Amino acid sequence: MQLKLIYSLFFLALLTACGSNYSTEEDDHDEEQNQVIVSLSEAQYQQAGIELARAQEIEMGAELKVSGIIDVPPRSNISINLPYGGFLKYTKILPGSRVKKGELLATIENPEFIQFQQNYLEARAMQQYLKSEYERQKSLYEQNVAAGKNFQQAESAYLSNEAKLKAMAARLRLIGYNPEKIDENNISAVISIYAPVSGSVNKVYTNIGRYINPQEPIMDITNAEDLHVELTVYENDIPKVKEGEKIRFAIATEPDNWREAKIFLVGGNVREDRSVTVHGHLTENYGDLLPGMYVTAFIETNKQLVQALPEEAVVRYNGKHYIFIAQAQHDQHYEYEMREIQPGTEENGFVEIINNDLPLDNVVVKGAFTLLAKAKNTEEEGGGHGH
Repeated sequence: MQLKLIYSLFFLALLTACGSNYSTEEDDHDEEQNQVIVSLSEAQYQQAGIELARAQEIEMGAELKVSGIIDVPPRSNISINLPYGGFLKYTKILPGSRVKKGELLATIENPEFIQFQQNYLEARAMQQYLKSEYERQKSLYEQNVAAGKNFQQAESAYLSNEAKLKAMAARLRLIGYNPEKIDENNISAVISIYAPVSGSVNKVYTNIGRYINPQEPIMDITNAEDLHVELTVYENDIPKVKEGEKIRFAIATEPDNWREAKIFLVGGNVREDRSVTVHGHLTENYGDLLPGMYVTAFIETNKQLVQALPEEAVVRYNGKHYIFIAQAQHDQHYEYEMREIQPGTEENGFVEIINNDLPLDNVVVKGAFTLLAKAKNTEEEGGGHGH
């Protein structure tokens, strides 16, 4: 069966490589001149893997292109330190390491820690005696057997030691010890420091064997759960951006890997460069993102229902976009009309079709590139017949 091509001189000029200009008279007949029929035999049809579908009505919006970075709020940049000094005894953490909440970060050694534990144990032992003496003096005082002065002294000693014991326990917890587990058999000069959150280690300020002064940072951790995109939107576009709108973004090292976020805050102050900051929560935890990474982003605005086709259904040739629409089957051959379309918004693998006058019920959604190649090959053969 011959390959049937229905087109005018204008469309023939479109498919040639010379790139010549078109006359005004030719432009007056676009509807007729932009039609090509590609015919496939049964064998060609089976080999092409043609699949048809109708356009879908989906929600899309215009997209505003912006740029920005991956960032975290100040509360999520955590410095690991110790209220008391000590020598770094162990760590395997390096800058860039990812850690989980509760993971061992380092161990610190300080002989002074032994004295803290000893003082706590002595105060705890004394508390048992002072409590007994307090209760005994209280009973004697209530029975008018002992003087009130003795009861008051016992009460004061008991309460004073109790306050001291609580303060010592709080200090031990601050360092990293569990007071309830301390006894004379497990006193240690070494404490362990664990990750308070899951995240990535930005900096390590010390090394094994070095003395760490009180309050000196040991390392910095960024909480991975609080990562968000921070985008710059200029004054003219600010009215278009609203909370809850979707953001598509990609990092510089993976420009084709699009991720999603949703706007949760639009800055209220316009900076000197006439821009505001827009913050977006990530829709999922992307494990490879780090604070400071540059991103390219699209903010979806003005959502509306549109007719759309899968990206695979739209082919491009000589700077224009086309789809193939299935025609009636003739003599065991399959015919497809090649029609130019005007694409709109592209989103989530779909392309908006702006042409409202096209029949979009039987559109080729798989195999369109095969049909385009068939049309091009026939044209290159000089408009002759093919099979």
